[in-house]
Amino acid sequence: MAFWFLLVLGSLTYLMMQHSVARATRTPIWLLWLVLMTPAFVLTGWTLVHGIKQAPPSALILWISGGCLLLYWLLFNRGRQLPVDPQNQSPENQGQASNNSPQETVPVRPIDLAEESQLRNCFPWSVYYVQNIEYRPQAVICRGQLRTMASEAYEQIKANIEGQFGDRFLIIFQEGINGKPFFVLVPNPQVVRQNNHRDSEKITRPGLALLLLVATLFSTTFVGLRIAGFQVNSLESYLTLFFHGVPYALGLITILGTHELGHYLTARFYKIRSTLPYFIPIPYFLGTFGAFIKMGSPVPHRKALFDVSIAGPLAGFMMTIPLLIWGLAHSEIVALPEKTGMLNPNALNPQYSILLALLSKLALGSELTAKSAIDLHPVAVAGFLGLIVTALNLMPVGQLDGGHIVHAMFGQRTAVFIGQIARLLLLMLSFIREEFLLWAIILLFVPLIDEPALNDVTELDNKRDFMGLMSMALLLLIILPLPQFLARLLQI
Repeated sequence: MAFWFLLVLGSLTYLMMQHSVARATRTPIWLLWLVLMTPAFVLTGWTLVHGIKQAPPSALILWISGGCLLLYWLLFNRGRQLPVDPQNQSPENQGQASNNSPQETVPVRPIDLAEESQLRNCFPWSVYYVQNIEYRPQAVICRGQLRTMASEAYEQIKANIEGQFGDRFLIIFQEGINGKPFFVLVPNPQVVRQNNHRDSEKITRPGLALLLLVATLFSTTFVGLRIAGFQVNSLESYLTLFFHGVPYALGLITILGTHELGHYLTARFYKIRSTLPYFIPIPYFLGTFGAFIKMGSPVPHRKALFDVSIAGPLAGFMMTIPLLIWGLAHSEIVALPEKTGMLNPNALNPQYSILLALLSKLALGSELTAKSAIDLHPVAVAGFLGLIVTALNLMPVGQLDGGHIVHAMFGQRTAVFIGQIARLLLLMLSFIREEFLLWAIILLFVPLIDEPALNDVTELDNKRDFMGLMSMALLLLIILPLPQFLARLLQI
């Protein structure tokens, strides 16, 4: 089992690095992968030699993990590509919002002098005074002075350009490093697909989505059976499958599915092409690596970016809370062992999380004391994993939901800075609570720069800003441990 888990983990890690790291550094990916996988190799070797019951020393884990992270950082930065000025970046980067499939690039049809005159006429001097037009292989960049509200300027100029050029271009409105917004015209991917006779291409496959859902139901059911304390080695075990394995499976799939449906339905509301939720089944560990959707058209503005991003964690969290409370109410109280872990469902210390402690006290009442741990019911395990999924997605880093949220709230440049700080803080927290070391490693693979909206200048309203701040407060409630004064107040 350890070998197969290591094989899958290594394969997924390599694929993630190829997708997110290969473009950012000249250091060979195989070398970075080897350094990053060294802790997993060491832990697997320890398990094979000493058995699963004898845990490796904490000092060994910390020193190897810390050393490998430092070496990874040094190797990555040694071959790191020079950052590109957003005002002079390549058209592939300028036009990334035009299509979520960046490998499809088509040259911009040259604009002759007559068309350039038409283009300049699309920018009224009282709205956006054009000072310079730059031509790139993949973009036409129009720089000037904004003289009205950003939202009004974008809508008027977008309408003017569409009136002159039809659907030939997508119009992107971004803010440069000097704080001045500029317009970018990139090829419309839908026109490209039609020219390549692929206009009938479907972005989603309902049959595949259903197949993955059924496979994940089976894989999570078998994992749920083991969580409930049963071994699948006899006919009797299979007969008890429905009653003892399905509660965990249904709970986890409901939470993950609701999260992705929140994204999907909100994307459809804004007429953004997106796939149905695709689940990733695995026959061990949690039974699944989660679910995802893929958007096939750009986000129109920062309000849509915010709404699509926050809808998933919010919907998943709203489904998690009742399932977790019910599961905690049907869990058992056990004695608090000397060593506890966040991922130990047989003796979970509720003080690991402020929100978990509050919900545990609500569900269990006076039965829960300072010397108590919780043997989680399978539904409670699913609910607890729902909290972890919510917290991980709310991390304000790059292409995670939290990264999109802070991008929509503060702009892309500020969001990159916030993402760097979040990575550093989580790494520091991992030295206090080693459970977060895996999270810190995951965040290293998440690109800090996400895809901008078409209108990436217009700011959010106060209501959305408040919701964004509340989402960050929810993240802190989930990941921060229960303070002692609150523990004394709750008597746990």
